[in-house]
This record gives sequence, structure tokens and C-alpha cells, in this order.
Amino acid sequence: QVQLVESGGASVQAGGSLRLSCVVSGVLDLTNGGSYCMAWFRQAPGKEREGVASISSDDRTTYADSMKDRLTISKDNANNTLYLWMSSLKPEDTAMYYCAARYFCGPTLIGSRYNFWGRGTQVTVSS
Repeated sequence: QVQLVESGGASVQAGGSLRLSCVVSGVLDLTNGGSYCMAWFRQAPGKEREGVASISSDDRTTYADSMKDRLTISKDNANNTLYLWMSSLKPEDTAMYYCAARYFCGPTLIGSRYNFWGRGTQVTVSS
């Protein structure tokens, strides 16, 4: 099994920045995990889940077009941690943010392709 635990969500003012973290444990080891991909998704109340950013084991990345200028996804293999840096936050970025992972994939924002999910961390942006 793979466990994903997100943190870093907070209430911030519009224009602010946040760094979200996702600690990976279990059978997926980022230092020797073979082929895998990881991603951040978000879901606002009353809206569908959407992919935000994804990264593969060989550090290829993909971002949601609507947000790519404000995001950076990265991973610290030694510490088994995935990060998402978000800048110039807007009220419409308010959502629960989830970390996801799966084996044997390239970076993808298609949620149905992920097997493992965290419980989320809340980001609230006020104007």
C-alpha cells in the first residue's frame, strides 16, 4: 500500500503564496520507486475535481493551462516528499488540494488514472 499525507494548506490573502507538501510512505519509495507519477488535484465545493500539476519519476511535468504560470511542482526523493508551490493566489483557488500517485505512468492530470490518494489539505484564499 501507499500512504499519502498532505500538509501546508492555510487561509491566505489574495496575492499570497503557499507551499503544499505530500509525504509518501509505504511501498512507494521515491528514491527507488521505478516508474511512477504523482500529481496534485483540487476540488472546490460544488465543483468537479480538477488536475493541477503532475510530475513523473524522471521529473517530467505537466500543469493545468489555467494555472501553469503560478505553479511549480517538485519532489524531494530523499525525503519522499512531493511539493506544490503556488503563487499569486486568487479566491478561485480556494479548494481542498489532494495528492495522488500511481505506478508506471508519465505525468498526467487525469484523476481516474491514479490509484492512491491522500485525504487533502484545505486552501482558502480571501480577497
